Amino acid sequence: MHPKALLEATADLVGLVLKFDHPADQVVSRFFRDHREFGPRERATLAETVYTVLRKKLLFDHLSPSGTGSKERRMAILGFHGPRDFLKSALNDVEKRWLDNCDAVQESDLLERHRHNLPEWLVAPLKAQLGDEFWPLVASLQQPAPLDLRVNMLHDKRADVQKELAKAALKAVPTPFSPWGLRIEGKPALTKLDAFARGAIEVQDEGSQLLALLLDAKRGEMVVDFCAGAGGKTLAIGATMRNTGRLYAFDTSAHRLDALKPRLARSKLSNVHPAAIAHERDERIKRLAGKIDRVLVDAPCSGLGTLRRNPDLKWRQSAKAVEELTAKQTAILQSAARLVKSGGRLVYATCSVLPEENEAIAEAFSAANPDFVLQDAADLLDGLKVDAAQTLCAGGESARRYLRLWPHRHATDGFFAAVWNRK
Repeated sequence: MHPKALLEATADLVGLVLKFDHPADQVVSRFFRDHREFGPRERATLAETVYTVLRKKLLFDHLSPSGTGSKERRMAILGFHGPRDFLKSALNDVEKRWLDNCDAVQESDLLERHRHNLPEWLVAPLKAQLGDEFWPLVASLQQPAPLDLRVNMLHDKRADVQKELAKAALKAVPTPFSPWGLRIEGKPALTKLDAFARGAIEVQDEGSQLLALLLDAKRGEMVVDFCAGAGGKTLAIGATMRNTGRLYAFDTSAHRLDALKPRLARSKLSNVHPAAIAHERDERIKRLAGKIDRVLVDAPCSGLGTLRRNPDLKWRQSAKAVEELTAKQTAILQSAARLVKSGGRLVYATCSVLPEENEAIAEAFSAANPDFVLQDAADLLDGLKVDAAQTLCAGGESARRYLRLWPHRHATDGFFAAVWNRK
């Protein structure tokens, strides 16, 4: 495609995404459906440019006013994913000089906000938790996340799948913590692989795999994935149960559960029972009260642990929205706890990095429910033969019993988990 036409299309897409009416990945997907003329290379340029703009929005907002043309075009130029000479062939002389001046700006000369590219309401809680590690986190959030796969251990072995992928010219390395994971660089067309078609692999961040591992569901048990969504953790749990027992996948969105169906078919699991519920107090929940061996509550959250993949979230979320979420998280956890039988396990998890969605919820639940005994997540992971388990639960004295994953420390999305056993 001619550079000028590609830049114009990129500017159009940047403009649509910056409206923040819908999640960026949905906007990009719809744009591609409406413009079938783009090949894989053009699509990569369009998508990566958009995500660069979202990651560095405050910096580009600072630099763009000195340029010419529409703001969408200026932002697309600053974030353009591709060779500089290709981009410059689409620019006029004024734009070229402006871009050279922008490229010459030294990071050390920038204000802090133009270096971290985070909303101010998010900066304070991150600095309070991380101290000197704030800037390493910032650096990690400016990079795309790697692609993690979970091997379906019900039918395949990780080493065998790794060799199979190598034959397809895909270099996969074992994830350092999850015994089920493989990590791949780039974004290959996985759906064309036999390993994908037969259900040997599923895309799942290593941190998400560790949540399913912490639940430690056994053969023949009654298990509930309370906020199942599209079912990534459901499938992992079903495999740990060796396709026995009964695994309920509950969610308030029938649409999200629909996305589980083709994945469930590929997995060859027959112990999973998806069910849409109206709310956390649904009659289906009441009927199962006190009967379930293990319950996972991967609660609706801000998603701020996934900023490498979803950088638009930092601009679409707010402190007020997080406050509303914490009330929902508290109610969901309390309702899900009613399902757990005596001696059973409850896991509360989020993909957030904010203490008010994580430790604060867990501590309040422990205080209000003395029949639930908090377990040491590091000890549990040690018992599951997870390497360097103690490093996955670092934090202040009161936080070390929780799983706490960070992109810059662990190369995973940001995750939190608390585990209780019911007396």
